[in-house]
Amino acid sequence: MYTSSIAAKALEQGKGILRLAPTWVPRSFCVPGRRIKLHPDDYYVLGGQRGGIDERWFSSTTPAKNGPLTGENEGLSPIVFNDNGKEIQILLRDAVDELKGELIGARLWNEHKSWPMYSKFFDNMGPLPHHIHHNDEKAALIGQKGKPEAYYFPPQVNNHGGDFPYTFMGIAPGTTRDQIRECLVNFTKGDNKITSYSQAYRLDPGTGWDVPPGLLHAPGSMCTYEPQKASDVFAMYQSLVNEAIIPEELLWNGTPKESIGDYEALLDVIDWELNLDPNMMQHRFMSPKPVRPLDQMKAQGYIENWICYKSESFGAKELTVLPGATVTIKDSAAYGMIMMQGHGKMGVWDIETPSLIRYGQLTNDEFFVCESAAKEGVKIVNLSTTDPIVMLKHFGPKNPDMA
Repeated sequence: MYTSSIAAKALEQGKGILRLAPTWVPRSFCVPGRRIKLHPDDYYVLGGQRGGIDERWFSSTTPAKNGPLTGENEGLSPIVFNDNGKEIQILLRDAVDELKGELIGARLWNEHKSWPMYSKFFDNMGPLPHHIHHNDEKAALIGQKGKPEAYYFPPQVNNHGGDFPYTFMGIAPGTTRDQIRECLVNFTKGDNKITSYSQAYRLDPGTGWDVPPGLLHAPGSMCTYEPQKASDVFAMYQSLVNEAIIPEELLWNGTPKESIGDYEALLDVIDWELNLDPNMMQHRFMSPKPVRPLDQMKAQGYIENWICYKSESFGAKELTVLPGATVTIKDSAAYGMIMMQGHGKMGVWDIETPSLIRYGQLTNDEFFVCESAAKEGVKIVNLSTTDPIVMLKHFGPKNPDMA
């Protein structure tokens, strides 16, 4: 699939901007919310045993951990290179390994030797179980990295909120370790009622939440844009959700083999200070923050907001280019992006927002911008007189612009 010259040719062809192909990921324990623009006939195209496709991953060099039936390269973003009219695909992961700092910037390559984040849509009709992501120390016990993540609820893919547009976050102040331990011990006895010890927050389109590792959370049924560290480590601590039983193997999913059955090991994954925070909303909720004064940006034809900005491991912006405007947007770091609305030009590429995508179909809605192109500035032309261009941009750790 891969030869050493194609990545460099693809970067040259895009003048520093790589075109990516859609990456669809099923989850066997979820029911798709059907808001990620996949064709209605294709949500179960991988077969009932694999479950419905309820995720699309962006700028991913991270393979999905979906058990023994996981497909080859599942979760990995392909680059599309046009070779004299023939479209060739290579993996973004392989291009990063070859081009190193030329693609993601010397700062990130020297520190991480990889592209250390990805983003996704997750799109579920109902809520997910109360679950947890391990920190670096705990994840290292199973050879993985820890996983901070964040949520943003794009209005363009949330025409309905699903069955339960509320997210449980943390553990209610006053709850004891023994009470949570009892829930975990009761995991195989039906409903272990762990969300009785949590608090739910209503989800509003155009806002988001920060979710550090060690924080129990049960994501609601909004279609969610989710930047995160390059890891797929998790454990499910809730046994029954929406009348669906969660397999016990997912309770021990992030536990080393020698510790399976040790409930204290599960309790130690929990960051108790984070979970019992009486000011959860103040510390974890995120409303958009303009990158510059609004009047200045509008006068130049755009609006750009930070939408995920509380983690050092990644960041995300929402860029709106006003109808008919031509803008040049500079950033200090490489980034991936996904189109949410509108059409036009970005550098040498046509960009557009499809309303329906077949499984396996290529699109012009997802790209990756190398660091030098981001710093030089990306020219975007909105070819519509009525429709704004809206795109979401996901960045790696410690973006200099985010301070």
